Amino acid sequence: MGLLYDVPEEKRIRVIVDTDAACEADDPFAIAHALMTKKFEVKGIFAEQFLGTAGTMEKSLQEIQKILECMELDVPVFRGNDGALSVDNSLSEAGEFLVAEAMREDARPLFVLCLGAITNVAAALQKHPEIAKRMTIIWIGGHNLDLTEIPFREFNSGNDIEAANLVMKSEAELWLVPSNVYTSMHISLAEIQDRIAGCGAIGKHLFEQMVEYNNSQAAGWTKGESWSLGDSPAVGIAMNPDCGTYVYRETPIFNEDTSARFDGTGRRIKVYTSVDSRFILEDLIAKLRILYGE
Repeated sequence: MGLLYDVPEEKRIRVIVDTDAACEADDPFAIAHALMTKKFEVKGIFAEQFLGTAGTMEKSLQEIQKILECMELDVPVFRGNDGALSVDNSLSEAGEFLVAEAMREDARPLFVLCLGAITNVAAALQKHPEIAKRMTIIWIGGHNLDLTEIPFREFNSGNDIEAANLVMKSEAELWLVPSNVYTSMHISLAEIQDRIAGCGAIGKHLFEQMVEYNNSQAAGWTKGESWSLGDSPAVGIAMNPDCGTYVYRETPIFNEDTSARFDGTGRRIKVYTSVDSRFILEDLIAKLRILYGE
């Protein structure tokens, strides 16, 4: 049947998805969601490293390609930096594409959805700071900036502290989605089986890779029968910036343990304090069922 509506051209945006797609089970849901969203023209998908380790970027690349295969879509995919900025600060093919797309004249704004470590974007900004004011970065990362004691070492910022702080110091428009917000995207495995698994090859893949990861030793921190689709807020906020509440705060400086400090010199960024999980999750599920359901 397809989606029986259009988005006016003046409301459409260019989107790049930067994702550590193979590290956990939530990135694939956000990637699929972005690819189904009519407001977006997805210009490319960047494979991001995780754990700061060489070789992980290639794993992300393989998972991105699997998602595109399941969705029967052809979207450009680019290799990112092979490790944290301290290991590889080269301008990767992802970085080269970001610079070219940011500098290209286009009336539609450019949004970069960063779903993991922010190495690829940081490396591009380091070598070409002129791109900073030509894009909006939505980053799933960091903790609630008001915390005096952090509950855990936050994964995305912790995978490349240097890159995180470089982006904080840049002039790029930045919308931050911290852990207290992105962990609110609760969904049960039973609901994924009931409402998503039957949506063609992509629904099957989303469910099966979630179950596989949930049963792995790497998922020892999870609750056992539920998940937070923590990368999906980036898609929802790009669709509708008002699908959550936010405040403007001074940019933090991330410490090695991923806690934040402030020195009074940072610029102001948008920090989300909540998101509408119903809007985001229901939109994802509706699109999967319409486009890939039986």
